[in-house]
Amino acid sequence: MAENGKLMDMLTGYASAHQHPFNIFVHMIGIPTIMFGVLIPLTWVATDVGGVIINLAHIAMLGFFAFYMTLDKLFAVVFLVFAMLIAWLAGEVGALPIATSGAIAAAAFFGGYAAQFIGHAVERSMPVLVKHPLQANLAAPFFTVVEMFKLLGFRDDLFNEVQQQISQRRTAGVSAD
Repeated sequence: MAENGKLMDMLTGYASAHQHPFNIFVHMIGIPTIMFGVLIPLTWVATDVGGVIINLAHIAMLGFFAFYMTLDKLFAVVFLVFAMLIAWLAGEVGALPIATSGAIAAAAFFGGYAAQFIGHAVERSMPVLVKHPLQANLAAPFFTVVEMFKLLGFRDDLFNEVQQQISQRRTAGVSAD
């Protein structure tokens, strides 16, 4: 299989710390929740462009989408659809009084991260966030989309290759960092 090397490195590194089904489940809920918490305050900064309201949440998600396009176009497009839905919901909440929307944003952000740490405690693995915070925050939303494909049984060849590389790294004693 001739997958993008950057894609395989990212997936193998991230997936190696996310093997336990409970941890994966928690991430599938926690990562969108964290995104929601981050996007709410970003919706507070908006402008009208030709009758269309554009806010920082939209711009941030488009930035992630542009990066993900360099990894895998299909995953990137699916991410964009889900990200814009989360950005839309964040905009609805962001329109509430700032004390209310700020409290919801904080609860989503900190609650989502607490769930991630619980998932890693069950898996007994160090969260990627601790070792590589920027990499983890870039990879996590993408990994959520990738994991949806895996759960639906799509692109099994990709996931088989990721698991094979993880096994090879563990056999060779190579860290996933």
